[in-house]
Amino acid sequence: MHRLLLLGTGGIASHHVEEFAALPECSFVACADPVPGRAQAFAAKHGIPHYFESLEAAIAWGAFDAACNATPDGVHMETTLALLAAGKHVFCEKPLAPSYPDAMRMVEAAEAAGLINMVNLTYRNSPALQKARAMVEAGDIGDLRHCSADYLQSWLVGKQWGDWRADDKWLWRLSKAHGSTGVLGDVGVHILDFATYCAGETMASLYADLAVFPKAVGDRIGDYDLDANDSVVITGRMQSGALATVTATRFATGRANDLILTLSGTKGAVRVETDGQTSKLTACLGADVDTSQWQVIETPAVKRNARRFADALHSGVNGDPSFRRAAEIQKLIDAAFASGSTGRPLPIKPVD
Repeated sequence: MHRLLLLGTGGIASHHVEEFAALPECSFVACADPVPGRAQAFAAKHGIPHYFESLEAAIAWGAFDAACNATPDGVHMETTLALLAAGKHVFCEKPLAPSYPDAMRMVEAAEAAGLINMVNLTYRNSPALQKARAMVEAGDIGDLRHCSADYLQSWLVGKQWGDWRADDKWLWRLSKAHGSTGVLGDVGVHILDFATYCAGETMASLYADLAVFPKAVGDRIGDYDLDANDSVVITGRMQSGALATVTATRFATGRANDLILTLSGTKGAVRVETDGQTSKLTACLGADVDTSQWQVIETPAVKRNARRFADALHSGVNGDPSFRRAAEIQKLIDAAFASGSTGRPLPIKPVD
């Protein structure tokens, strides 16, 4: 039995409980949260036997093998490093760290200690994405010529997820001072992984344009300065020379939570569409290329991230997406921020 600590009991925590509850060899034996009373309430609700009001107390107790780090983005690094120093395997929420150098500190600490390290890039759970990657690897679309990837949300113009103006769980995502890196850091990490993982290659250079739009009088609500980016458009070159366009926005009116990826090559194309719950794969191949016809491709079930983490704990062989993979994506995010601030395209050096 793999004994798990749930670190952080906010909105995403219940998702982790649900995912790991499906795995009989895993059990949450404790949860920890520094907000007084929150860990106790979460433990009671979910039948978790132990709770702590600090990570230090949980580590001192120590009767767990691995941790799911569901803390806010800004403390992923310090909490993960503490867990690794205590010899604990870590399944961390995205983004791994606020910058590439910080992400590499985490990579190096985990790899030096020989500990299992994975990042919960949830859209890897998409059967359509996994099947599309296999088709690209098999050469079904030929040589890649164009990649188009979009992450479309509309919670800044609609209330399908609640009213962001009155809810801290959304407001903090709009404020740099509260640890937000905007839509680029929040969901850009997903669409950049989505695109480059499916293509089987990363970007060699990019240019990014980031926008912050007026959302309230004085661009402030209560303690929150609304200064984190709301939309980003990235154009670039893949390593193969293919052109790429990547967008992410919270102003995609009429789109609740949609990811759309099209990879076009010299022999055909594949398109992946998902809302995080269901996914669809279509392809234009063979004779269909001449008539621009798209066919639905059947997609077999795939292992979910929690399952891959449990398998890695059992085998001792690290799973994917790893900390190193997340650092590679963070390098792209850092370059996008730098490009956005300078107004110039930037080359991407290979991950160390």
